[in-house]
Amino acid sequence: MMRVGIASIILTLTAAVVGALAPHRSPGNIGTKGSTRRLASAATSSSSSSSSGNDGGIVDVVPPLRRSPPRNVALLVEPTPFTHVSGYANRFNEMLRYLARAGDHVSILTVDSKTPKDELPSVTEYGQSIEHTQGFVFPLYEHISLTFDLPEMKGARMMERNRPDILHVTSPGFLLFAGLFYARVMRIPLLLSYHTHLPLYGREYVGYVPGIEEMAWSALRFVHNRADLTLVTSPQMKDEMTAHGIANVDVWRKGIDTARFHPRYRNASNMRRRMLGNDDGTDDIADDDRFLLVYVGRLGAEKRLKDLRPIIEKLGPSGARLCIVGRGPQETELKEYFANTYTIFTGQLVGDELSAAFASADAFVMPSDSETLGFVVLESMASGVPVVGCAAGGIPDLIREGDTGYLVQPGDIDGYVDRCRKLMTDGELRIQMGVRARAEAERWGWEAATSVLRNVQYEKAMVNFHSRAFGGFGANGGLRSKRASIWNLLRTKIARVLGRLGIPGFRSRNTWKEVEENGSDAMWSPTI
Repeated sequence: MMRVGIASIILTLTAAVVGALAPHRSPGNIGTKGSTRRLASAATSSSSSSSSGNDGGIVDVVPPLRRSPPRNVALLVEPTPFTHVSGYANRFNEMLRYLARAGDHVSILTVDSKTPKDELPSVTEYGQSIEHTQGFVFPLYEHISLTFDLPEMKGARMMERNRPDILHVTSPGFLLFAGLFYARVMRIPLLLSYHTHLPLYGREYVGYVPGIEEMAWSALRFVHNRADLTLVTSPQMKDEMTAHGIANVDVWRKGIDTARFHPRYRNASNMRRRMLGNDDGTDDIADDDRFLLVYVGRLGAEKRLKDLRPIIEKLGPSGARLCIVGRGPQETELKEYFANTYTIFTGQLVGDELSAAFASADAFVMPSDSETLGFVVLESMASGVPVVGCAAGGIPDLIREGDTGYLVQPGDIDGYVDRCRKLMTDGELRIQMGVRARAEAERWGWEAATSVLRNVQYEKAMVNFHSRAFGGFGANGGLRSKRASIWNLLRTKIARVLGRLGIPGFRSRNTWKEVEENGSDAMWSPTI
């Protein structure tokens, strides 16, 4: 563990040095397909077709899925979306489905220390290869695995082998440091997609550390300002990132499988009775006469699930019930906290059971203020179930207040009680709001989201990459001429050491004559 810790520090520092000093390679040397002119044209057309309304600049006119020619895409993703159940996992699996339909070749690097090696998937159901690198269980959240891609550096070999046109890396995490390093050293356009709001998680889990939220923002600025494009999952999150000094931020369109999450699953396999804790039928009130609230998702402190107990208690014992679906590090604590209340824990559900759990409730309640989007909110809406959600993070992007659901300020218990009571006492309101929520969810398909991703946002990242390669047209610009010789010397020394160590992507000693003949930039080209 000590060895991994030292290596991670070295990797982070090296990424910082390379990220700050290494200019991008010129357009003639990169592996991206197509000319700068075509990329600039695509960026211009995408810019002109975006709106500044409630969707925060989301493209209005969705291009055909196959508008751009097939590309090689490298995806570095943690935690794994293949054995980790969440809305985040759904997003990546749907993305891979439609990238495959578009003809893109995707190579994937991920980590999973919780699953036995012989049970790890080696290929997606759409044919993309999956490589697993060594990792560790995150001590603050033992259900996920993270990695620095050390000591194996499988990502370097994967990119050396496949020469990707773009590198897509998830954030926050530790694998993104390796991704930043590989992108800068191998001259690959870098797109970071942001899925967990780090400052709020820092506040919830290590809030005793003074200034932890600003430290988190500093780390995010350091990393994301070295990407060619950052994707977030809601306009609200885009505004927050921009306000904290992060450049080149765009919104990754939301999507939902409206066939998987559908009102037809209501009470499938007697799910409603199970959620009410009335499996044996001994409750003297009919199942349909109970008002059933549901929460589906991770059971962690950042979700503010303890706010739900006073809500249930204030709604009264005559009809309101709560069902909590999912698992997480706070599960045992929550079961004790909700003891002697009308609350049922089902554990994690998948497939038809999960669909039935969404559709069988009367309302979905989401107290969390840490959601970058809130896929479970969209899944509930697709199931025809109105949501009472927190007016924070990405949730306001999903709900039209009083029309498709309700929004309540974080921690406003009386506000939640008031909205829930409206739905509990007015069955017609509840039904009509659920119908409108379903109609809203049907607007958001995964094919459209992936089409914008590959035809507009990947293109935009490549344009930004080319812009910086020409020495200063992007926000991060080129090196100042007075410092160029000093930085080139430093880069030469770093690359020479790494080449002697045999690290993929750096030239070995017997190629330095070629470096001296062709100029210092040649040392950064991968040896393939």
